[in-house]
Order: sequence, then C-alpha cells, then structure tokens
Amino acid sequence: MISIQNVSTAFGEHRAVDDVSLEIPTGSIQGIIGFSGAGKSTLLRNVNLLLRPSAGRVVVDGTDLTALSPNGLREARRGIGMVFQHFNLVHNLTAAQNVALALKFAGVDRRARQARALEALEIVGLADHAGRYPAELSGGQAQRVAIARALSTRPSVLLCDEPTSAVDPRTTATVLQHLVDINRDLGITTVIVTHEMNVIRAVADDVAVMEDGSVVERFALADLERADFAPRTGIGRYLLEDEIALERPPLRGAAGAPDGDRADSGTTPGNAPGTTSTPGDVREAVVAGV
Repeated sequence: MISIQNVSTAFGEHRAVDDVSLEIPTGSIQGIIGFSGAGKSTLLRNVNLLLRPSAGRVVVDGTDLTALSPNGLREARRGIGMVFQHFNLVHNLTAAQNVALALKFAGVDRRARQARALEALEIVGLADHAGRYPAELSGGQAQRVAIARALSTRPSVLLCDEPTSAVDPRTTATVLQHLVDINRDLGITTVIVTHEMNVIRAVADDVAVMEDGSVVERFALADLERADFAPRTGIGRYLLEDEIALERPPLRGAAGAPDGDRADSGTTPGNAPGTTSTPGDVREAVVAGV
C-alpha cells in the first residue's frame, strides 16, 4: 500500500502540492488527473522522494520513506520503478543495456544483469529488440524499453508520469495494455499521472482529480460507468467532457460571412498533430487487446 499523509511541497511561496492525503491499495491502479500545473507530477515524485515533501509523510509497503537515511532511501527506491514522460534512454546503449543500467548501479553482477534485462524486455514484448539502439526503435518501443527498465529491479510499485503523451493513439493502447498486464500478472501497485481522461478510463481502478496542488475529488472507475454519475467539482466535470468546444468565427463564404470570402469544404477541422478526436478509441483498443 502507498499512504500519502498530509503531504505538501513548496517552491518558495508557491505550494505545488498542498496538504494531500491519499491511500492507494496494494495491487491497484491509481489514476491522478488534472491540468498542467495542477501538481500531479510533483506529487508523483513525492512518492519516491525524487522531490522531498516540505511536510507530511509517505509510507510505501509499511516503510516511512520520509524518515529514512540517504542509504536507506536508496535501498527502498529499488522497490519503486518509475516511467517518465520522455523515454530518457542512453542513445549509445542497446535496449538490453539500457534496461540493465539500474542493476549495474545497484551492483548486480553482469550475468544476472543480462538475464534480468531479457526477462524485463520479454514482459513488454521486446526480447527480440534487445540488441537495438534507441535510434532504431519507434516511440512506442522506446517507451516499452523504459517500462522494462523500471521493471528490472522487480519493484512492488510502478510510478508512471504521462507515459503515453509522447506516442500516437494506437501505440498508446499498446503501452497501456502492457501496464494493465503488468499490474494483473505481477501484482505491482501502479500510479499513473495523466491529463487524458481516456487513459484513466482505460486502466485505472480509482481516480484522484487534482487542481491547484490539492486533490479536489476522488471516484472509482466503476462510477464512470454509471449513467447517472456526475463529478462534484467543475474540474471533474470538465475532464469528463467527450468533446472540445471552441468559439469560432463563421466560415468564410458561409451564410452571414462577408461577401467574396470563399467557404471551405465544410468538413470538421482535422486534429492537431498528436491529438485524437475520439476519447473512446484508446479504451476500445485496450479492451480489444491491441
């Protein structure tokens, strides 16, 4: 279990995380969602003390990380894997060497490192890519190598900071399916930070909504499936919207537009690069086992 107890993190006068308490059951997938600047990533880094809280306690599997010595914290972190938004792979190392890097720093002997690296790559379906360099991998494959690296120490907790924001929708489904499989097959407690509600719908057991450094609402994934469910907060309701509503001027040449302006084809504008128009696509793809 992860127990976040009255945690605050301040940068000068600004409180990025403000008195947050959260209990995450062992073996569950906890989603944390909110807009940019809500404090999601800061809170995630508080869990393994990459950012030490200004106040409060973080207890992981019965160990109070905030009370540990530097050496004790270093040892405890081996049980907490982390997947970052950007892959952060070393470009002159192969996939297997990247995965084994944390084990090398931990003093694991070479033969054991190689075996564990291949084991982790097998979990994410990339054992046959062990000898490839990052430049030879797609974005989705690179992220899966990063997931394998996080798994190489055989952690009990996996922290994921926007793990799908740098990949396309189909690859998003593949990455999320691996995270779901890892949680189900290995029993790893998983925390996923994202600003995408479709990602939360696809994988999370429980959802925490953050705004201005605070958790303003919590609900279970099962609640989202109820026709009568409505979030209590404005931010929660906004994040559940299926569509993006914009105020746009009339089309040129359309009724009411200035004469002489040529109308466009009348089709809906395409998505900006890296965005999708159908929030349900990812969830459907995950359910289908992509």
